[in-house]
Amino acid sequence: MAPDQINIAIAGAGLMGRLLAWCLSNKGHQITLFDSGTLEKPTGACHTAAGMISPLSELFHCPPPIYQLGLQSLQHWPQWATQLEQQTGIPVDYRQKGSILIAHPQDRNELLQFQQELNAKLPPENQNQLQWLEHQALQNLEPDLDRFDQGLYLGPEADIDNRKLLPALREAIAQNQVTLRENTQVDCEENTIITVTTRENFDVVIDTRGLGAREQIQGLRGVRGEVMVVETPEVHLHRPVRLLHPRYQLYAVPRANNQTVIGATEIESDDLSPISLRSTMELSSALYSIHPAFVEARVIETRVNCRPATMDNLPVVQSSPGLIRVNGLFRHGYLLAPTLVQQVETQIEMITDKQVTPCN
Repeated sequence: MAPDQINIAIAGAGLMGRLLAWCLSNKGHQITLFDSGTLEKPTGACHTAAGMISPLSELFHCPPPIYQLGLQSLQHWPQWATQLEQQTGIPVDYRQKGSILIAHPQDRNELLQFQQELNAKLPPENQNQLQWLEHQALQNLEPDLDRFDQGLYLGPEADIDNRKLLPALREAIAQNQVTLRENTQVDCEENTIITVTTRENFDVVIDTRGLGAREQIQGLRGVRGEVMVVETPEVHLHRPVRLLHPRYQLYAVPRANNQTVIGATEIESDDLSPISLRSTMELSSALYSIHPAFVEARVIETRVNCRPATMDNLPVVQSSPGLIRVNGLFRHGYLLAPTLVQQVETQIEMITDKQVTPCN
């Protein structure tokens, strides 16, 4: 092994694990990636998510650090997406066309409240990131939202197709000769990966196991999310759309092949049973209220998963000699992951006394 090469184990092949394996192997480090399942068929929250990168939308509900970390991630995603596509030949469909928030006339106060509270939280120099849309301006951006008179346009926001990104990362780390240890349940200690039969030593162990590390992260809990994927050629959206409602926010994220990913549920439970009838009815009726042509859409998939969240819903990056734990990304995985990769690289440098060139 070269003098500046680091032997790194990564436990957990979700979004964070794959991004770290890709970025660190790009720097020439020796990477072994462990997962309790297979990379071909991921089962974690990253596979279920809609892939939204939405710092402004999240600022309404979340503390300012989520917004700041998200803005940093937006600086990395375009270059990373291009680099992945060039390396693998797999399109990851990164899109930065902003997002739109809408509300029905009876819920107009929800839209006004969102605008007021967001402006109060935004730094003055960033308040131009939020734009009020009257009917014609809304129509210019999204002609199929003709039932709505007003909206809010959140210009910097983006999204990425996770069902294309995850296979692209799998291919990229395979090309980078990352050692894959699939179907391997592990525990993590300083400099050590523990399997059922072995203890293996590394310069650094990075634990990205999500809820698999519940015993090691104080207060870590699961938050259930439910989404549906529908298909119809009758509705054409060009960017993520959020419908504000007194009880929930529905998001509708357009994908290729006339598909739309919809979701809204956030349930304090680590139950992984199939989607409930109540959620199905609420998601369907809310989607129909966006555009009546959705009534003939075909439900081609439902997804359920549990997001790992801390008590304050902020991510954690914990470091000790030979061990880094990254967890608690909650519903912000795609929003926060690039910035957390940068933080992990800094921690590696601190605990190994070897410089790690940032993954740009």
